[in-house]
Amino acid sequence: MSGGNLPVSGARLWDSLMEMARIGATPKGGCNRQTLTDLDGEARALLRQWGEALGCTVTVDRVGNMVLRREGRDPSRPAVAIGSHLDTQPTGGRFDGVLGVLAGLEVLRALHESGTETEAPVVLVNWTNEEGARFAPPMMGSGVAMGLLDEAEVLAKADPAGAVFGEELRRIGWQGEADPAALQSLGAYFELHIEQGPLLETDGIPVGIVDKALGQLWLDVTVTGEEAHAGSAMGPRRDAMVAAAMLVQVVEEIALAAGGDGRATVGRLTVAPDSRNVVPSRVWFSVDLRHGDPKALARMGEALEARAESLAAERDLDIVVERFWESPLIPFDHKLVEALQQAAQGRGLPYRVMPTGIGHDAVYLARRVPTAMIFCPCEGGISHNEAESITPEWAEAGLVVLADAVLATAGRARGE
Repeated sequence: MSGGNLPVSGARLWDSLMEMARIGATPKGGCNRQTLTDLDGEARALLRQWGEALGCTVTVDRVGNMVLRREGRDPSRPAVAIGSHLDTQPTGGRFDGVLGVLAGLEVLRALHESGTETEAPVVLVNWTNEEGARFAPPMMGSGVAMGLLDEAEVLAKADPAGAVFGEELRRIGWQGEADPAALQSLGAYFELHIEQGPLLETDGIPVGIVDKALGQLWLDVTVTGEEAHAGSAMGPRRDAMVAAAMLVQVVEEIALAAGGDGRATVGRLTVAPDSRNVVPSRVWFSVDLRHGDPKALARMGEALEARAESLAAERDLDIVVERFWESPLIPFDHKLVEALQQAAQGRGLPYRVMPTGIGHDAVYLARRVPTAMIFCPCEGGISHNEAESITPEWAEAGLVVLADAVLATAGRARGE
């Protein structure tokens, strides 16, 4: 296949993915290339080498975001960007994030080899610390660039071993001088990413076109009862664990009742006093609620709060539900979504328009820059796992849709 008249190569993209996967390769076939480690620095150096071989200028900003730029006929026009990330989870796969970066590189290679000139510049961005595995929160590079995270606070973040983000960035030689906020002037942003879910593979659809990011509501739930000996009678107990377990089940029921894009997860739970033969007096757990309808998301949170209140009264406990963090529904740019649909239709590739329930750099970009995403199927929906896998054919389908949409958006220079 080729992107428009661009000689993009699915085989070369696959070879690049396999070459990058050797940096931080794990025995089980995945990658451990956590942000701001020496291996991250090595991966960045390889990307820079590949970009400079195409005549791209490579700049780095103060939080380490890398930008490879290919000029257009009109350098004053806002650049059309492609991006994702090279960092991985400790037991990550070979494609999460990396597919988007190296597909962008393949588009740049095809432009270079064919001598195609675009009206607007085309840039490739490798965002710093999308995963948040070593330094929390995730999506730091894009968050700072879009003005959603404070640069000084990010540079001061420490990992569990006490290493400081800014110091590690300098240590591996990847702190630049460019202003991250300059990336808010991008004219458009495209990101190709694995789905991290089973829908596309299950339905045999090679391309997902993402039109929005689900709204998210994070809550902290604290259940307080009374400690008692495990041998004490059942009747008088004020057991925080039993009430917490009932609420955890309610969380699932709320998502199922919401229907549509409703999703709910309890990801963390702590117990006190955490003794085998003591009735727990305090349980804390996290709740992550998501939905594509803001009103439905609000109702999900209200339903949990109401059930917590009634359960506290029924079982003579204190239950506090606190709102920890909220992210609104983020619609992606309808013109860019249409450009992706037209590219898929032009290729005769079946596609599904779908939301993302997972945070990506594109979700932050969409608050400041016209943005759209493409999803590639992944086997079994498995991600953040060494077993993460895609096929060369899936990667190529996403690549050609990306290439066609980028070329249409950047504008082939007249006379080409």
